Amino acid sequence: MQQTLQVYQPIQINLLAKTLSISNHPLTKNLAQNPNFHQLNDMYNKWALAGSGNRTGRVVGRLLALIKRAHPLGPRKLPVAARASRPRNIRSPHHLAAVEMDVRRRLPPPPPAKSGVGRRERRRVQAGDALPLPIRHTNLLFSALFAASLAYLMRRWREKIRSSTPLHVVGLAEMLSIFGLVASLIYLLSFFGIAFVQSIVSSTDDDDDVDFLSAAAAATSPPPPPCAMLVGNSTEAAQEIMPEEDEEIVAAVVAGKFPSYALETRLGDCRRAAGIRREALRRTTGRQIEGLPLEGFDYGAILGQCCELPVGYVQLPVGIAGPLVLDGERFYVPMATTEGCLVASTNRGCKAIAESGGAVSVVLRDGMTRAPVARFPTARRAAELKAFLEEPANFDTLSMVFNRSSRFARLQGVQGAMAGRNLYMRFSCFTGDAMGMNMVSKGVQNVLDYLQDDFPDMDVISISGNFCSDKKPAAVNWIEGRGKSVVCEAVIKEDVVKKVLKTNVQSLVELNVIKNLAGSAVAGALGGFNAHASNIVTAIFIATGQDPAQNVESSHCITMLEAVNDGKDLHISVTMPSIEVGTVGGGTQLASQAACLDLLGVKGANRESPGSNARLLATVVAGGVLAGELSLLSALAAGQLVKSHMKYNRSSKDMSKVVS
Repeated sequence: MQQTLQVYQPIQINLLAKTLSISNHPLTKNLAQNPNFHQLNDMYNKWALAGSGNRTGRVVGRLLALIKRAHPLGPRKLPVAARASRPRNIRSPHHLAAVEMDVRRRLPPPPPAKSGVGRRERRRVQAGDALPLPIRHTNLLFSALFAASLAYLMRRWREKIRSSTPLHVVGLAEMLSIFGLVASLIYLLSFFGIAFVQSIVSSTDDDDDVDFLSAAAAATSPPPPPCAMLVGNSTEAAQEIMPEEDEEIVAAVVAGKFPSYALETRLGDCRRAAGIRREALRRTTGRQIEGLPLEGFDYGAILGQCCELPVGYVQLPVGIAGPLVLDGERFYVPMATTEGCLVASTNRGCKAIAESGGAVSVVLRDGMTRAPVARFPTARRAAELKAFLEEPANFDTLSMVFNRSSRFARLQGVQGAMAGRNLYMRFSCFTGDAMGMNMVSKGVQNVLDYLQDDFPDMDVISISGNFCSDKKPAAVNWIEGRGKSVVCEAVIKEDVVKKVLKTNVQSLVELNVIKNLAGSAVAGALGGFNAHASNIVTAIFIATGQDPAQNVESSHCITMLEAVNDGKDLHISVTMPSIEVGTVGGGTQLASQAACLDLLGVKGANRESPGSNARLLATVVAGGVLAGELSLLSALAAGQLVKSHMKYNRSSKDMSKVVS
C-alpha cells in the first residue's frame, strides 16, 4: 500500500514587516499558486523537520508555526516517491509527525481574535516579557526602592555628621539600603537598553523571514547584475556607492566651506573622516593615490597625538637582526627600512658579536633637556638670573617647583648661557620611561611662572631657545649629552674576524682611523665620527615608534677600533651621548610599534623601576649600531661593499615587463 505524507499547504503567511497586511501582500497571495511551491515542501522536509542549524532551517521552522495560524487548504497527499529528498534522520511518517508536533509545542499560542475581526494578528515578542511582573509595575517598584533607599541613607548620614559619627560605621538597615540603592540603580540603568534589545530581536526575525520569502521567488527572478565594485574602475565604483550625506560633506570640503581638520570632531568616526578627506583630496588634485592604503588601520589611535589630517598610511617592511647578545641577554632587533643590505649587514655584525661572547653596555647619563630663552632690559639683569639659577642653595626650591609637573619628572640641573641681554636656560631632568619632551616642557613652564614674581622684567621669548638642542646637530649635545648617553663595546676574536667578517684586525683598525676619525675631521663633522650609525638608529626608531627626526642627535657617535691581546683580537666600541628614546607615549602605543617594543621586552612603562625600559632600549640601539659599524667597516676593508649592494640592493624584476 502506497504510504503518504501529510503536509500542510498555507495560503497566507505573514513573514514581512509588521505594517503589511497578510492578505494584501502580493508574494503571499501568489505563494499557494506558485508552481515552485512543491520546492518549499521539499525545503520544509529537508531543513525544518531535520532540525538543521542553518539560517534557512530556522526560518522554515517559524513557517511551521505560522501554518497553524493561516487558513489551510487541507492536507495534501504526496506520493512516497517525493520522500527521496527527505533527510535520513526522519525515519518514518510517525517520526515526521512527532518532529512536527515538537516544533509546534515550542511556539506560544496565538492571541484570541477580536470581535468583528476575521483574522488573527501575530503578537510581537517583547523584551519585558522576561520579567516576573509587567514592566510598568517593575519600573515603579525599582523607582520607589531607589528613592526610599536614597532618602533613608541621606537622612542617616546627616544625623551621623551632626553627631560626629564615622560614616563608614553602618548598621543592618543601612547595609540593606545600600544594597537596595545599588540594585535599583543597576536595574534603572539597564532598563534603557530594553527597547534597544527588543528592536534588534524584532529586526533579526523580520530580516530572516524576508530572506526566506525572497529565496522562494528566486527561481522565477532574473539573476542580479554584477556588483559595481567588481567591475570597471574601483575609484568610480567607490564614488557611486558613497552615501549621499558623505557626498555633501566632500563637496563642502572641496569648496572650502568646511575645514578638513574638523571632520573627526563633526563625524565622530575617524575612519569615515579619513575616507572623506581622501576623496576630497582626489577631487582637488586629480590624483588617484591608489597605492596608498586606507583600510586596515586604527585611525582613532592617532587622533590628537600622532598625526593630523590622515588620508591613509605608508607600509614599511620590518626586518629582524639578531640575536644580538648584549649584557648577557639575547635581543632580536626590529628594523624598519627600505634600504637593501642594511638588515643583512647588521645581522652579520650580530653574529660576529655573538660568536665572540657578546657585547657590554653602560648608561652614563639619563636626562632630557629643554632651554627657554628670556630677554631682560640689561645684560646685568640677565646675569643676575643666571647666577640665581646656578646657585646650589636655590636648587631645592627650583626642583620642588619643577617636579610638580609630573610624578616621574625630577630636575637634575640648570645651565645658563648668555648672548647680550638674552639668557638661555638649559634645564635637564629625568623623565622615566617617556622620551620626555612634553614632561620637561611643563616643568620648565612651572619654573618660569615662579621666577616671574622675583624677576618681573623678564620677557620670555620662547619655551625653546635652541640651546636644548632638539633635532639639530649641536656641540652641546655632543659634549653634555641629551637623553641617554651610552657606551657599548665588544672584543671580536681573530678567527671570527677572518671567518665571519672576511677581513683581518689590522685592516679594520687602519680603516677606522683613516675614514671615521681623520676623514670626518677633514669634513668638519659634528658627532659624525662613524661609518653609518644613523642607518641603524633610524631603522630602529621607526620600528619602535620613536620620533624619526631625533635621529639627528641620537646618531651622534664615535666609533673606536683597537687591536688587543697582542694584536690578535679586535676591540670595538661606540660612544653615543644623546640617544633620545622612550617606551611610552607618542607612536609607541600604535599596534605595530608596540609589537616591536614587546619583541625587545620593553613595551610600556616599568612600574618597578621607572626608566629602566627606556634605558634598555637605548642600549639595544647602541648595540645595533655596534653590529652595523663592525659589519660595514669589514665590508669596506674587504672591498665587498659594491658587490654586496649590487647583489642585495637591486631588484631582479624585469621592469619593462612590469611597465607593460
